Amino acid sequence: MTKIKAGDLVLFFYNDSKKWLLKISKKEQFHSHIGIIKHADAIGKEFGSRLITNKDKYVYLLKPTIHDHVMKMQHGTQIVYPKDLGYIAARTGLQSGYKVVEIGTGSGSLTTFLASIVKPRGHVYTFDVEPKFMEIAEKNIKKAGMSKYVTMHNQNLKKSKKLPIDECDLAIIDLGDPWEVLPQVRKMLKSSGSVVAICPTMNQLEKLSAAFVENEFTDIESTEHILRRIEARDGKTRHSYQGIGHTTYLAMARKVYFNKKRSKKK
Repeated sequence: MTKIKAGDLVLFFYNDSKKWLLKISKKEQFHSHIGIIKHADAIGKEFGSRLITNKDKYVYLLKPTIHDHVMKMQHGTQIVYPKDLGYIAARTGLQSGYKVVEIGTGSGSLTTFLASIVKPRGHVYTFDVEPKFMEIAEKNIKKAGMSKYVTMHNQNLKKSKKLPIDECDLAIIDLGDPWEVLPQVRKMLKSSGSVVAICPTMNQLEKLSAAFVENEFTDIESTEHILRRIEARDGKTRHSYQGIGHTTYLAMARKVYFNKKRSKKK
């Protein structure tokens, strides 16, 4: 039985659209349209319990998942949504112990997700050139408890002659011009290692697919993932009027050797 204590992160859940991720403090109060709850009232409760507000509404005290952290974290940039994260993990075989390089940290949502899977034996090395975004990402990663499994670099790999990472299992690219770093990514990946690029437009997919072939990658795939919620209720189940449609395209490939002359390309 896991009891809530001061300093714990708790998801205060009222309904699917009204939920709050809060750090429990003995002196704080939670104020919302459904009323007021003292944080202290949650301390000592078991996760899954519920609390009643002064307006006679209730919230459930849930243990946050990585999905909750990703959806509730501070966003300095567009995030990669869980509907895409799950496919990335399945398609690349992401698992504990993997060594991952991420080019384009952004808000750290994808970084957090990757770290949650590769831990405790794996590690994520993430690179970005915007200090402001990196500060936001660092806070988000720390809040999710993943700092131990992430190393952040303020570095432009496009211009790097000496690459700081090698023998990676997976590379993630979240840049507007992902083809520009493919030669560097290839050098950092293990043989048969996977690369995934986050692409907002189809024009990027076209150019990147050609670059995959040019840089000796195969098993090339481009996908889009649409999530539609179903409101399941007795006698009146229907599609939800709200949903997450297009967010991004994913482009994936794996490092191979097109010929036996490996001296030209690592």
